[in-house]
Amino acid sequence: MVGKPATPHTKSANSPDSRVFDPLDLERVRRGHIGSLESAIVDADGRFVYDAARYEFLRDGRSAPDTVNPHLWRHATLNAHHGLFEVCDGVWQVRGYDISNITFIRGESGWIVVDPLTTTATARASYELITHHLGHRPVVSVIYTHSHADHFGGVFGVTSDEEVRAGRCSVIAPEGFLAETIGENIIAGPAMARRATYQFGPFLDPDPTGHVDSGSGRRSRSAHRD
Repeated sequence: MVGKPATPHTKSANSPDSRVFDPLDLERVRRGHIGSLESAIVDADGRFVYDAARYEFLRDGRSAPDTVNPHLWRHATLNAHHGLFEVCDGVWQVRGYDISNITFIRGESGWIVVDPLTTTATARASYELITHHLGHRPVVSVIYTHSHADHFGGVFGVTSDEEVRAGRCSVIAPEGFLAETIGENIIAGPAMARRATYQFGPFLDPDPTGHVDSGSGRRSRSAHRD
């Protein structure tokens, strides 16, 4: 979908305010960076899922355009720093390839994965990225922190039914997780999906007059989950 220039009302609403952003934020968001994906993410059938390069306009240092609220633009420029990051000793995150982040904790016998993203493809790409830089380790446990789909939907990108049934990988979720997941994603799913088209702009092309950020992170083609 092609973007449009800002209307006078939008320009007025997005006019810069007196807030001064912390310049150290850019230093913090780059801290611990190890490496990034060099190509677009596709699913098992070769369908496009996500390409960080399409958001390069957020990394060239330009000021917020009149089509984007300055606060969202600042948030988007921080979110645009993507790749594998070391958080602290034994803990890494892959950021910037989905609407949430995936965390890898080094256990005694393999990785403990926290919140395996929205899609199989983005989770698999994240697992491959950390494997490329830190070497192969099996995923021995997956933790879901809550029932939002971007925190469990990509689980088959890091493990499989066979691994879980064989006892080689455990899945840990909060009490009542299944009921919450059904209630939110199936019963309320149609209404939430409709709301998301307005909230996240999934049909807009990446551009200063189109899609900039989903607020919490990048959006991927979740409909292409394999």
